[in-house]
Amino acid sequence: MSRATPEDDPQPAPPVQPDLDDCCHSGCNPCVFDRYDEALERYRVALAAWQVRQQVRQQAPQVHEAHEAQHVTAAQHSKPRPRR
Repeated sequence: MSRATPEDDPQPAPPVQPDLDDCCHSGCNPCVFDRYDEALERYRVALAAWQVRQQVRQQAPQVHEAHEAQHVTAAQHSKPRPRR
């Protein structure tokens, strides 16, 4: 099984904030700033999800190693069963 790399799950990029000059000030609905606010919210949600995935990814090898250590220790302490 191959391990995921950071390139497989890149950090989300924040949206580019529009300049004040990007707004035409004529009351458009939605305004470029409304669209930016929506994109910013999607970014925040995506970033939070990405951060959770990174924490899980960092903990997964530790959990796997701990499980393997328990398995090896248990195997070392178990007595072989006599054959009948």
